[in-house]
Amino acid sequence: MAKQLARALRYIYVDSGAMYRAITLYFLRNHTDWTNTKGVKKALKQINIEFQNNPSNDKTEIYLNGENVEYVIRDLVIAEKVSDIAAIKEVREFAVAQQQKMGARKGIIMDGRDIGTVVFPKAELKIFMTADSSVRVERRFKELYEKNPNITIEEVKANLEMRDYIDSHREISPLKKAKDSVLLDNTNITPKEQFQEAMEWVKKKI
Repeated sequence: MAKQLARALRYIYVDSGAMYRAITLYFLRNHTDWTNTKGVKKALKQINIEFQNNPSNDKTEIYLNGENVEYVIRDLVIAEKVSDIAAIKEVREFAVAQQQKMGARKGIIMDGRDIGTVVFPKAELKIFMTADSSVRVERRFKELYEKNPNITIEEVKANLEMRDYIDSHREISPLKKAKDSVLLDNTNITPKEQFQEAMEWVKKKI
């Protein structure tokens, strides 16, 4: 939905979750010990993250040190580690600083688990999206199955539950609903209906 809104408004779309996944990918590739603060700080200095528009599909894709990693970071191996790495204070400070720099120019739509509470507490519009857990699992399974037919729905369910728990209970920037956000429960609505409802909220702000 965030991508749809960005295209409709001609805004820049930034997937903040993809940034943490890219950092996780770098850590795994370079055997970074993320329990070692010095090692984490050293690794972060070697990371450059950019978002570029792909004219062939009109989508914004993420680049890690010049490499397009848009599809690599969606692997379940990354998903299993990203919440642990995203909970690290130095990693969050690094990512948040990058995100705030991107948003300083306005005209941006960003999704993520702490955007409305930490990254942009004064955002013009905050939407907190939720859905029934079984529906979320089914949707995530369909998304991942296209890339990895060997994945099971049990694996996806366990991963989602683990990530939700870690992200909601972490000390730094926990997942929670901002008090001034609007709630969008998309359990029983179509993507089109969801987009239309969000656009109505946007029109009231612009």
